[in-house]
Amino acid sequence: MKVKKRTITDPDGNSIEVSSPRLNAKDELMRVRAFYLDIAQWAAEEPARWGPWAVPCPISDDEIHKAKERKPRKARMDQRTRERLPIMPILTSTADRRRRTAADLLQAANNTEPGALIPGTDGSLRKAVAPTAAGHLTWAEETSGGRRRNLTYEEEEGFWAFATIEVLRLTGIRNEELLELTHHSVTQYRLPSTGEVVPLLQIAPSKTDTERLLLVSPELADVLSAIITRLRGPDAAIPLVASYDVREKVWNPPMPLLFQRDIGSEHRAFTPTAIRKLLISALAATGLTNAAGEPLTFSPHDFRRIFVTDAIMNGLPPHIAQVICGHRSIDTTMGYKAVYPAETIEAHRAFIARRRASRPGEEYRTPTEEEWDAFLAHFEKRKVSIGTCACAFGSPCIHEHACVRCSLLRPDPAQRARLVDIRDNLLARIDEAEREGWLGEVEGLQVSLTGAEEKLAQLDRRPTSHGTIDLGLPAPPRASTSTS
Repeated sequence: MKVKKRTITDPDGNSIEVSSPRLNAKDELMRVRAFYLDIAQWAAEEPARWGPWAVPCPISDDEIHKAKERKPRKARMDQRTRERLPIMPILTSTADRRRRTAADLLQAANNTEPGALIPGTDGSLRKAVAPTAAGHLTWAEETSGGRRRNLTYEEEEGFWAFATIEVLRLTGIRNEELLELTHHSVTQYRLPSTGEVVPLLQIAPSKTDTERLLLVSPELADVLSAIITRLRGPDAAIPLVASYDVREKVWNPPMPLLFQRDIGSEHRAFTPTAIRKLLISALAATGLTNAAGEPLTFSPHDFRRIFVTDAIMNGLPPHIAQVICGHRSIDTTMGYKAVYPAETIEAHRAFIARRRASRPGEEYRTPTEEEWDAFLAHFEKRKVSIGTCACAFGSPCIHEHACVRCSLLRPDPAQRARLVDIRDNLLARIDEAEREGWLGEVEGLQVSLTGAEEKLAQLDRRPTSHGTIDLGLPAPPRASTSTS
């Protein structure tokens, strides 16, 4: 279950079976565990019927624990958004060009007599002689190989792929909400201050059972008007279509759905599977690939994450993006946002500029010769007999140069013998002080002894190496002709 296999086609046309890790393997185990726990609950309610089937679950709680998978999942989602956001202009332009090309080809074929070459195809397509049972479908066949093409289906596929991509990227709605858009979802609101009419898109309650209104941009208004114009019948009304809710497992009453199409002689609503196929065909036309060289894929939810990331990066407040997306928690909205390194760098630089502007100007002046000499002398004084002092520049010695007590002293392994002598001398002095009754001196010597033993232990904890490499101290240039 942890590995899934799929068949791909290599550049030579050969079918190859490849394996990849299954990201939702623990979800499958969780379903099995839930089934066993359900049987145990049923056995408590109806012992006679379910008692013989109640057995301990073979899947433990540790096997379905997903704490380790949460952080890598967030990283994968952010990387997926970073890969797809820069190519959105390519996807939208290709989908629009594909839609227009298919519409022009269908129009040219409809104006051509059966059996004649279709204008604008350089003689590569001929309008096929279709039987009368084909109805309103327009067929063409290639003059070279004789392969038949359904131009009506190609035009419908190109249009609905374009409409799906545009609505998803301009609204950030869920796939379920996309399929439930109706003609009644397009409403208007008149501003009380100016009297201007603002178009709104009403989103039906879905995942969070919350209804919300979205502002319709001019680009979205063009797409919605194209959909409505396409679906209107002779009576200028959109056909009523019944749809099946795959999550609620119920049939919705007939409604003027915006995402419906003709199949044969009837109107049917789009399904989630049909939407995924439209996205796959649109991406195949772009020829885009991922980092592994495989064809790039888009899911409807990728457009939602891209919408949130692009909106927040362009100045939309996160709490407004939360309302637009219909999230209950702002943490969910911020989880959708993929932070870019360039954005982080620019924000950090702006922070440094603001902090520098608010601090006293004398902190950014050119140091004097005396100050620079004192700075260089600090590095020269860091070397002591048993190691190197790591005190910061300008900070006084808190141990009054009793370096063996200082935690900032980094002992030199070559001076281990000196440290041992210091420890032995301290032990002898403590014995002498205790013997003579100098109790006040004993306490100070004990502090020094503890520091010496800690330095020896610090040397013992260091990993062994082939030798000590002295990197030396930096020698900065004089600051008389440069500014800080």
